Amino acid sequence: MSALHGLILTAAGLGLFGLGYALRVWLSRKALHLAENNIEALLGNAQREAEAIIREGKLQARDEVHQAREQFDVDTRARRQELKDLEDRLIQREAGIDRKLESLDRRLEDLDAQKALLAAEQRELDDLRAQHIQRLQEVTGLDRTTAETRLLQELERDLKAESATLVRRMQQDAHETAERDARKIIALAVERYASEQVNEMTTCAVSLPGEEMKGRIIGKEGRNIRAIEAATGVNILIDDTPETVVISGFDPLRREIARQSLEQLIADGRIHPARIEEVVHKVQSEIAGIIRTSGANALFELGLHGIEPAVEEMIGRLKFRHSYGQNVLKHSVEMGHLMGMMASELGLDAAIARRVGLLHDIGKAMDHAIEGSHALIGADFLKKHGETALVVNAVAAHHNEVEAESIYAILARAGDAMTASRPGARSENTEIYLKRLEKLEQIAGSFRGVSRCYAIQAGREVRVFVEPKSIDDHEALLLARNISRQIEHDMQYPGQIKVTVVRETRCVEYAK
Repeated sequence: MSALHGLILTAAGLGLFGLGYALRVWLSRKALHLAENNIEALLGNAQREAEAIIREGKLQARDEVHQAREQFDVDTRARRQELKDLEDRLIQREAGIDRKLESLDRRLEDLDAQKALLAAEQRELDDLRAQHIQRLQEVTGLDRTTAETRLLQELERDLKAESATLVRRMQQDAHETAERDARKIIALAVERYASEQVNEMTTCAVSLPGEEMKGRIIGKEGRNIRAIEAATGVNILIDDTPETVVISGFDPLRREIARQSLEQLIADGRIHPARIEEVVHKVQSEIAGIIRTSGANALFELGLHGIEPAVEEMIGRLKFRHSYGQNVLKHSVEMGHLMGMMASELGLDAAIARRVGLLHDIGKAMDHAIEGSHALIGADFLKKHGETALVVNAVAAHHNEVEAESIYAILARAGDAMTASRPGARSENTEIYLKRLEKLEQIAGSFRGVSRCYAIQAGREVRVFVEPKSIDDHEALLLARNISRQIEHDMQYPGQIKVTVVRETRCVEYAK
């Protein structure tokens, strides 16, 4: 019974499995049929949409082709009109050129006719001139050579008078314009810049706390004072002046080292050869720092940069150099300010002008063993250390030793004269002053017709008296010009020298 029951269950299971399989097959076929129908529908829709897009594209392309053809027709008509206008202008220009050629041909014919007429008139004038000369010779009884000589002499006198008048007029015009502008520029520069100026001599004094310090400075058998002089290279003068020792030396750097060393030794109280050498060495190191600081301060004050350290050190050395009693570093800084102001008034580069002004006397910081003038020595030094050719030439030319290649060299000459000729800027001993006055009078008295001459205004003016019979008014003007040029050639001086030529005419009659 149980076996039968199992067979029944098995048969039932197989029946159900067959039924499920048949159902799945039916469902699959139904889904496949539905998918095929959907695919056919989608294909139909896609085909219809593609046909619509193709139709729309054809219509849009036809419209674009039509618009492009219309635009092409418009552009073609405009281009044809431009070409037609250009052709019309060319035709008109050709017609105008033809008319000008015809006019030129007529003018050439007229010129040929006038040339022939002028040639005929010139021949007539030559004949008349020959007849006139022959008649003049008959009337005056002079041959042609003698008449030409007299005529040339008359012309020479007339031309000399006219040339003197022309020179005077040109000088007056130049003075009215150039001097006015120059005075304005210089006055503005001097007004804007004001610096103190103190003359320094070749000696300096050191105060002592008491007279017994003199003996300690001298030392046993003079060994201390000899050690100081040997270490510093100066002379120590100890005389009857109370509580004062004088340091004498032409080198300001050595004199400053000696002064500071002596002050430190006096303050310390220990004065012996070993201590002297130690203090002098220390002060020399301090002075080297002062030199570097002075150079940097000068560059900062003038707003300059891009200068090599070797050049900056040489600038600082100028602090201990003097020319005619004038401190060269102060003179250079002052000149840099003045040149910068004048360059600004003239529309030039003020930085270049200040650079030239500061560096123009850098040759004075070189050792005396280097031969040559300070301008050329300084220019060569600057050239080796990368300065531009413009600055190098301005430095070399500021004393007229080389030809000036730029206006900055001319400004350097003017600025150097301005700072040197300011009252109190330079000191001058009596012997040099008298020699300069004698030289002025000697140059002025060497010219023909000068009766006497005097140097006045501390050598700023030379007054020349001439003989009225030998020099006329026109020649007096030329004489003043020649004397001034000779002074410029033969002398070196700050500022300018005025030359005044005086011609006195006396008319004397006696009533009887």
